[in-house]
Amino acid sequence: MSKIPESDTPFPHRAGNIFHISFAVTILEGVEASNRYIDWIRRLYSYMAPYVSKSPREAYANYRDLNLGQNNDEGKTSDAQASVWGVKYFKNNFNRLVQVKTMVDPGNYFRHEQSIPPVSPWWKKRGN
Repeated sequence: MSKIPESDTPFPHRAGNIFHISFAVTILEGVEASNRYIDWIRRLYSYMAPYVSKSPREAYANYRDLNLGQNNDEGKTSDAQASVWGVKYFKNNFNRLVQVKTMVDPGNYFRHEQSIPPVSPWWKKRGN
């Protein structure tokens, strides 16, 4: 995969990546157990920090990490806000993907907690 430039596809994680790690836990018990499991997975996440990408820490889009950040309610998130996690998923491809999203889905119909938002038209930014 390292032979394909990062900018040729939306998925930029190529050279130097050996593994993809997904941190997940399934909670079938009550709130008390939930807090215990969430604490446990966060400790594991912190423990693994020295062994993963850094400067910046990166992420694979299909392994959503909501601790990196989330869209605002009702999908009204700016591309600048979304770049906090978007650059970790898509590196330098993020801005190009925002432009594609703006052309293909300007109403942001297809969205989730960390989806790429379209650029809002200037008249919406002013509140008109």
